[in-house]
Amino acid sequence: MITLRGKLKKEPDMSNKSQDIGKRISIRDKLLIKEVQEMEQNLPSTCQVTFSDPHCLYEFTLMIAPDEGYWCGGRFYFQIHIPEEYNMIPPKVKCLTKLWHPNINEDGDVCLSILRQNSIDGMGWAPTRKLKDIVWGLSSLFTDLLNFDDPLNREAADLFSKDKEMFGIKVKEYLVQYAKR
Repeated sequence: MITLRGKLKKEPDMSNKSQDIGKRISIRDKLLIKEVQEMEQNLPSTCQVTFSDPHCLYEFTLMIAPDEGYWCGGRFYFQIHIPEEYNMIPPKVKCLTKLWHPNINEDGDVCLSILRQNSIDGMGWAPTRKLKDIVWGLSSLFTDLLNFDDPLNREAADLFSKDKEMFGIKVKEYLVQYAKR
């Protein structure tokens, strides 16, 4: 399990305050110690989290491998960056896998209410939200949180409303080319 326990144990030596200013642990990092453990304990079975640096909890990759729906059989990678101002502002999320989806455009931008500072539906980011909420929200974009009424990829949403069979074919083409397991 990834922790920053080692960072917390190294309390600054108060005899040299000018050196210690840069060594203090941020509020974000303290929050992340608990939240990363909670996120890992509550990870959906279709998700996997990878930290390239175990001491850097504010940057990680989430892999989602849906086991149902249009995107079943694919692997989709998301880069998640938690800014220093967390938990007052939401994490930044980018989809690294090219896919055909109404709520994720081809540049990797993701349309999900809880990733917005302010959202029309009132479901936007709040300091009470946690990393596990982001993971579950992203995972749900492949099953029950699809939003065809306010899409980021208008072309995908239009195709779905006009021809669900053709939409499925287009999704599978992207799966084979970019996201095959």
